[in-house]
Amino acid sequence: MPPSDAVVVTAIAGGGAASAIVDLRSRRVPNRLTAGVAALGISLAALGLSGLSPMAAVAGLVVGLLLMLPGHVIGATGAGDVKLLAALGTLLGPRGIVVAFVYSALAGGILALIVARRRSVLRETIERTATLVRTAGGNVAAIEHGTVDNRFAYAPAIAFGAIAAALGW
Repeated sequence: MPPSDAVVVTAIAGGGAASAIVDLRSRRVPNRLTAGVAALGISLAALGLSGLSPMAAVAGLVVGLLLMLPGHVIGATGAGDVKLLAALGTLLGPRGIVVAFVYSALAGGILALIVARRRSVLRETIERTATLVRTAGGNVAAIEHGTVDNRFAYAPAIAFGAIAAALGW
């Protein structure tokens, strides 16, 4: 593993783990945390320690933001989740953050099923998800203002996705 890979994996593991822990405890990913991860990624790129150019680090931030923003607009993810993936993009670059996004979505889907099962709402969750996909978000209001608590910490899924991408899985 080249030294830049070790630096990136360590930075992602640290930022991802901190974000996951805070999100699990408070259901929020603070701006100070995501800004710190983004600043670290851009600084490492500027110092030549991440294997990315500063422009590639910024491009990773933009791609991460654009990938998560639609989910936030329809109410499926929080703003902190959007900023976390964008911040991790500064460490992974544009291609790496796309891979991280795919792994995060898979991990998030599995996490959602586990949470729904533990809350005894698995069947209702699957039905609402099918309707969401079928109607292109037509039932967002019913999901957001329903009687079932459908929120859960998504930062652990993002952290897993980013680490998987950094490790080249």
